[in-house]
Amino acid sequence: MATATPASFRAVSVLALAWNLIGVTMFFLQTGLTPEQIAAMPDEQRVVYEAMPAWLAVFYGLSVFAGALGSLGLLLRRRWAMPLFALSLASVLVQMVAVYALTPAWQASGASGLPMTLVIIGIAVFLFWYARRAVTRGWLR
Repeated sequence: MATATPASFRAVSVLALAWNLIGVTMFFLQTGLTPEQIAAMPDEQRVVYEAMPAWLAVFYGLSVFAGALGSLGLLLRRRWAMPLFALSLASVLVQMVAVYALTPAWQASGASGLPMTLVIIGIAVFLFWYARRAVTRGWLR
């Protein structure tokens, strides 16, 4: 049985879409870097970028595009938002673990790079949880 959708639902949906569209923009900026732009990076950043396996871009893309589509689904109050947020979360986890396991990211940034990583994971977890909650409460059809 559906319950009334809280007033905060639209705000969460709009913020989720904005967050994920920023992610889509960053994806295109990062995957479209020219050799000159890569060469101009600070050494620590360039070394990490160059050490990233090409397949990692697939998970980056999956995380941001599934998140953006899931956010759109949330705005449209559609149940298909939840599996998209699940895919986004799984992709974020693969991506973040791989960045730290397969590149010198920890040596380059140390603990100072961890807060943003945790924020990204935390938002992905929250959006999946929120969509699941919206489904169980009948807010999505």
